[in-house]
Amino acid sequence: MSAAGSLLGSLLIDVTLRPLGEKGLERHLSRRKLQHARNMIERRAWLALTVASLAPPPFPFTAFVTAAAALQYSRKRLLLIVGLTRMIRFTVLGVLSLRFGASILKWSESPIVHGFLIG
Repeated sequence: MSAAGSLLGSLLIDVTLRPLGEKGLERHLSRRKLQHARNMIERRAWLALTVASLAPPPFPFTAFVTAAAALQYSRKRLLLIVGLTRMIRFTVLGVLSLRFGASILKWSESPIVHGFLIG
């Protein structure tokens, strides 16, 4: 469900910003950052979107999707990359939660952790 929500959000960004094109990005990015984004999307959009989709917050995932949409990167490819990589990311997080979740919750209730947090 998390991957589906992320994919839906990416689609909304794409549908909203694609018609604005580069002109829409010029209002939010400096000329230098816009040129850098354009170069990244033209040469390695798939890699930039993959890294952005797999990286945890506070990595600027939305900025990469916005740049790809505004610079007219293929919608089909954008959604495919985001969908697959987000599914991988959230599946790994789910498996790790199942494996280590109970231990982490038990550890977080220890007096040492409480003392550390109060301190």
